[in-house]
Amino acid sequence: MRRERRGGESLAPRSFFTDFFSDVDRFFENDLFQMPAQLGRQLMRNMPATNIRESEKEYTIELAAPGMAKDDFSIDVDEGMLTISSQKEEEVNKEEENFTRREYNYSSFSRSFRLPEGVSPDEIKARYEEGVLKIAVPKREEATVNRKRVNIE
Repeated sequence: MRRERRGGESLAPRSFFTDFFSDVDRFFENDLFQMPAQLGRQLMRNMPATNIRESEKEYTIELAAPGMAKDDFSIDVDEGMLTISSQKEEEVNKEEENFTRREYNYSSFSRSFRLPEGVSPDEIKARYEEGVLKIAVPKREEATVNRKRVNIE
């Protein structure tokens, strides 16, 4: 047994079992249930922010990806799924008289979107400017039929 002082309390004997079960309880109360949230936050940290807008003629997908180049991205369409991915590796070597500094950086992400019916996958266009990747997904002509409001009499 050992004695511990807790916030001004008197010294009280504690056994091995008390310590063991309090550690197990703390794990199940804190660590186990917070792990998925912490893991999700870590994964989303590498995922660029995305905006999707719909207009009469097209859908526009915008990904905020500053510091990248257009060659860092890959955009694929397969069976109605649009996948945007990127892999970037950087290596910096600096050698001075008294030291050598080497830094490695690797980042990647992949994000997929199910394309709605009525789009033209063959006419998808993308451009990268000022840190934003913009993808235009045009709608087919039959999908952009003029809408008409019907008056109720």
